[in-house]
Amino acid sequence: MKEIKEYVNANKQRFIDELVEFLTIPSVSADSKYKADVERAAEWVKKSLLNAGADKAEVHPTKGHPIIFGEKIIDKKLPTILVYGHYDVQPPDPLDLWHSPPFKPVIKDGKIYARGACDDKGQVYMHVKAFELMMKKSMLPCNVKFLIEGEEEVGSESLGGFVKKNKRMLEADIILISDTDIIANDVPSITIGLRGLSYVQVEVTGPNRDLHSGVYGGAVPNPINVLCEMIDSLKDKDGHITIPGFYKDVVKVSPKDRKELNRAPFSLKEYKKDLDINDIRGEKGYTTLERTSIRPTLDVNGIWGGYTGEGSKTVIASKAYAKISMRLVPNQDPDKMTELFSKHFQKIAPKSVKVKVTPHHGGAPVLLETTSVGYKAASKAMETTFGKKPIPTRSGGSIPIVALFSKELGIDSILFGFGLNSDNIHSPNEHYGVFNYLKGIETIALFYQNYAEMASK
Repeated sequence: MKEIKEYVNANKQRFIDELVEFLTIPSVSADSKYKADVERAAEWVKKSLLNAGADKAEVHPTKGHPIIFGEKIIDKKLPTILVYGHYDVQPPDPLDLWHSPPFKPVIKDGKIYARGACDDKGQVYMHVKAFELMMKKSMLPCNVKFLIEGEEEVGSESLGGFVKKNKRMLEADIILISDTDIIANDVPSITIGLRGLSYVQVEVTGPNRDLHSGVYGGAVPNPINVLCEMIDSLKDKDGHITIPGFYKDVVKVSPKDRKELNRAPFSLKEYKKDLDINDIRGEKGYTTLERTSIRPTLDVNGIWGGYTGEGSKTVIASKAYAKISMRLVPNQDPDKMTELFSKHFQKIAPKSVKVKVTPHHGGAPVLLETTSVGYKAASKAMETTFGKKPIPTRSGGSIPIVALFSKELGIDSILFGFGLNSDNIHSPNEHYGVFNYLKGIETIALFYQNYAEMASK
């Protein structure tokens, strides 16, 4: 541990400077105008892996954005760790809410502010630097492979095909993923559960063209009004989702596990203060921690239609749209949930409008074991660097590739994230703590040592 800390301390400014350079590349996968920047980020990752000591690092083109594969094989008889991450980032909008430009990183109060700082460039780069550390100090005790993609923020559309075609190349004993968070800097945790996802777009059509609201208002169906009414009906007064069969496959969490989940430090007062809200809302009968981890949800992620420009335009729009996501829990199949939603949304539509539901990306929920060698190695590493044994937690987010890796490669994953809930991922002013970044490098390096030792017994 001493050698690890000394190397991190001696190189911490360089580590920070390199991450800042990485963050200046606007690798937004959702917007085609950033295509060249996404490709530039892929080349940057490749170069970083080679500089860190990889035997090889390759950029693999796909129908979408490139995938980088790198590896260092020191002995095929030793355990192999496969590191997964993504270099693409969310769109930075709305730009006017950023305190500083999203792709001109600023370090303030011990935090690096930039789009992708935490999700996931900062966390990916921890692995590159931990690998560099082990190579430079001749301490690498196992083989390491890297799989870094550029489409995670748009559903990892190319990854499934790539994994299926390259199973041999990706053979490993465990997968290490840093795309999650810890409870607090003084309360370490390891994510053992992820919710799944079903994401759809709905379109409601009324008249065949936009109409004058004075001439037609009161007689012709307004698609925006109808859409709002339909969305409102998807939950009852207790926050219970009303889609028939939605809860049928939900696994009931035992009182013991619910108690363990609620052991995590949580202040409702601080939670509301941080979000600047006066009260919370959610499914009746569950705590905030339970609502955001072990219960399924349904949320509108965007809604639009009609005139939204400056000034006024008295119009009844022809169409209205919404994007809706459902977070799923163990045993809920994303394809089945999408089908249930589609049938129900069509059924509740009044005859005065036409409805279209378009499925987007989704993913299966995941629940990992705390008895595995990988979890024990991660727990021991985190206990050493943080000085406290980490708490196993379930995340409200989704990482669909975890289920993909399990299905296609037969490999379990360790969700070894170091971000915080307050890091504003997917929001303006995203940031990542310098403490978390450097502590992550130390902890990942220790994981290598722990896992190689435990797996060989």
